[in-house]
Amino acid sequence: MGLFFLSTLGTLAADTTALPVIEKIKPAIVAVGAFQKTRRPPSIFRGTGFVIADGLHVVTNAHVVPEKVDTERKEVVAVFVGKASLVEVREATKVAEDRDHDLALLRITGRPIAAMTLGDSNRVREGEIYAFTGFPIGMILGLNAVTHRGIVSAITPIVIPQLTAQLLEKKIISRLTAPYNVFQLDATAYPGNSGSPLYHPDTGQVVGIINKVFIQESKETVIQKPSGISYAIPINHLQELLKKTHLE
Repeated sequence: MGLFFLSTLGTLAADTTALPVIEKIKPAIVAVGAFQKTRRPPSIFRGTGFVIADGLHVVTNAHVVPEKVDTERKEVVAVFVGKASLVEVREATKVAEDRDHDLALLRITGRPIAAMTLGDSNRVREGEIYAFTGFPIGMILGLNAVTHRGIVSAITPIVIPQLTAQLLEKKIISRLTAPYNVFQLDATAYPGNSGSPLYHPDTGQVVGIINKVFIQESKETVIQKPSGISYAIPINHLQELLKKTHLE
């Protein structure tokens, strides 16, 4: 058993009924990956992001952003904006990162995009219902954002207890020295949902960022046998990152 970062492709079905805020926030939901004009396909999808602040900054998970791009062949980190077949490619530059909380802030080229507003994750309580929107199927079926909703089933430490010392990896040990709480959701996120905003279904205010799903067997079975348990990083950690970049 373990946790699996959600930055590859997957499949799902979702219910978006009775959430009128969806149409309002959808323009701010973007895909994140890499683009190289001469490659086939030219676009590589890695996860989801959402627009904030001045409409030119995008938040996603740090593990979604490509660590290296082939600059010699003019590959760039890219954000994909739009819907279905009407997709616009925006070159993106990483301006800030918080690896401890798996957060990255990108700045994109072009005109501003409608932005989402940030809420206060300290006000989130167990049992409350929230929604998240992203691209679990990537761009296989076009850039069509999908929404899930579920309750915050627990506010729990990011480190999952291990049965034996042999199961303690380097990353887990580092978490034990600086633990923090995350939101555990009874909603199924899929590969590609990394970076999706977790938001209030009435106001659309973002309270967290989806970044992991609990896996029961192996990474390969996360699509066929989803656990229905997902995790989100509280948005207040992003607020701290924005203060450092003077983008509050």
